[in-house]
Amino acid sequence: MENSNSHNLLGIECDPKRCGSDVLAFVGDGVFGLLVREYLASQSNAHASEQHSRAVSMVRCEAQAEYMKRILPHLTDEEEGVFRRGRNYHTSHSPRKSSAAYHTATGLEALFGYLYLSGSINRIRELFEYCKDDAALLQ
Repeated sequence: MENSNSHNLLGIECDPKRCGSDVLAFVGDGVFGLLVREYLASQSNAHASEQHSRAVSMVRCEAQAEYMKRILPHLTDEEEGVFRRGRNYHTSHSPRKSSAAYHTATGLEALFGYLYLSGSINRIRELFEYCKDDAALLQ
């Protein structure tokens, strides 16, 4: 049974304001990864292995931190708050030498998770535009 009014894939309500930063980043990691894959699929007819290599280069924490630098000036106060909470979230599961890039990438993922769970798909598209115009990051 399809709910065409739904703003997410499963049609299940989930209030992002009640989710922790780790949960938002968990969801946002998937959202961002799907955006990257869809973008790459639309750009070329390359084999999946080549597409995978490109996707990995776009979702690595250093690339995501660079994207966040581009996105940050365009955020609302609420969005910036979500990003900061995600960036400042510390877990025992983070890499031993957690870099600033790693934390910034977590903030980006939290932001995309928050927007997705809020049903702000058009806003996700707007912000993703800042992530796809630098071919150097695809290397």
